[in-house]
Amino acid sequence: MFFSQAGARPRMWEASPSEHKKWVEVFKTCDEENKGYLSREDFKVAVVMLFGYKPSKIEADAVMSSVDLNTSGILLKEFLDIVRKKKEAQLYWNEIRHIFTAFDRHYRGYLTLEDFKKAFKQVAPKLSERIILEVFRLLSKLLKSEGVQARRRQSARGQLLLR
Repeated sequence: MFFSQAGARPRMWEASPSEHKKWVEVFKTCDEENKGYLSREDFKVAVVMLFGYKPSKIEADAVMSSVDLNTSGILLKEFLDIVRKKKEAQLYWNEIRHIFTAFDRHYRGYLTLEDFKKAFKQVAPKLSERIILEVFRLLSKLLKSEGVQARRRQSARGQLLLR
């Protein structure tokens, strides 16, 4: 998952020396012919090794379209930057899921507007109900634009889903 240009960004995160070393080792392992770069297929294998899933055609296209035209693939520096951004995105969404789960007090897999109001009353008791409602609406739109299954029913008991 990569962020849209308009989307919220997590704070910068730096890999530990052991993680950085692992990423370099994965790059070298996937660069079987010691070309100095990863081809599209090499990149897919590296993502499987590091993240446990095969990247979609869209994700691979996005990465390959950012490659310098003078090279035939992803250089080590570019690869490390891509992996760091993926790790940031992964941590960012894990944090969001953690917060969502804390607000989902009934373990239903979604938040109603009432759940949302109760959560905000605990963490920001002076916020007006109007602002809380607007945040609920905006968050629902943001999640939809990020491709997360989210919806708000057109009733007084709206629901915000995060799956």
